[in-house]
Amino acid sequence: MSKNRQYRLAHRPVGAAKETDWDLVTELVPNPSDGEFVVQIQHLSLDPAMRGWMNAGRSYVPPVEIGAVMRAYGTGAVVASRHPDFPVGELVTGEFGVQEYALSDGHGVRHIDRRLQVPASAYLGVLGLTGLTAYFGLLDVGQFQAGQTVVVTGAAGAVGSTVGQIAKLHGGRVIGIAGGTDKCRYLVDELGFDAAIDYKTENIRQALRTHAPEGADVFFDNVGGDILDDGLLRLAHGARVVICGAVSQYNSQTGAHGPRNYLALLIARARMEGFVVNDYEDRFGEASEALAQWLADGRLINVEDIDHDSILAFPETLTQLFAGKNTGKLILDLGSAP
Repeated sequence: MSKNRQYRLAHRPVGAAKETDWDLVTELVPNPSDGEFVVQIQHLSLDPAMRGWMNAGRSYVPPVEIGAVMRAYGTGAVVASRHPDFPVGELVTGEFGVQEYALSDGHGVRHIDRRLQVPASAYLGVLGLTGLTAYFGLLDVGQFQAGQTVVVTGAAGAVGSTVGQIAKLHGGRVIGIAGGTDKCRYLVDELGFDAAIDYKTENIRQALRTHAPEGADVFFDNVGGDILDDGLLRLAHGARVVICGAVSQYNSQTGAHGPRNYLALLIARARMEGFVVNDYEDRFGEASEALAQWLADGRLINVEDIDHDSILAFPETLTQLFAGKNTGKLILDLGSAP
């Protein structure tokens, strides 16, 4: 426990982030003071939001500062502690950054419940912010009700695959939009979606007319751009459009492409609403309990795409998100788990 490799932000990217936008720095592993502990990180969560965190300007969280450790959520084991609530050997999850060891005072850190007998990585997926985002986005912001039709974009991604499953176990009809035959087949055959649309080969507007003839009651969007525009034209009366993300726009060098078909909201008497999951922090316990029960019952599948490598693979692995190569939650396993 002597050296800690970490990625620090060196430049604010223009377009897609590249390896030279970070500096790889090696430091001594810190010693905890009273009320602190050190976590050896086992898994890093790779999220589309990371690209936005690298930009300067107003957002829902402060940007990562130049020279700061790149923000990331992770899981790990406590290896040194002077904190009574986090003894050595405890498994935890939190915002630890892209590094091999993290010093923490416990703020925002959650204990991993070994009794659930699930991989610790699940706390970055359906038992983490991914699951919480899907839960509150669909049930609270989307006001989903049994019998309604849900269309979810980025459906083979971490949040999208969870949204579709939650809608199905609540009695909904679910149509996923994803890229590629294999992903679409997985959504239907493995996750139980009613239909899947391949945006790479199909006409989305025509496919939505086929699979959602009465329109979408909830359009859960993770993608933005042209796919959002197509979805706006297939809204049911009183529909809710949930803006969770816009991965198609994050690497744009000319600014986000906004919705051209927004007048469809007027015609359908629909509403469009963005949300940030941290606004529901006081209800995380409620959602976590439900998600854990569904996972234990086998009604919810934790879809993971794990890259087993070292910290050095971080820049390249992150690019997979924007190339659509992952299915489910993209995680970098640093190989430090016992």
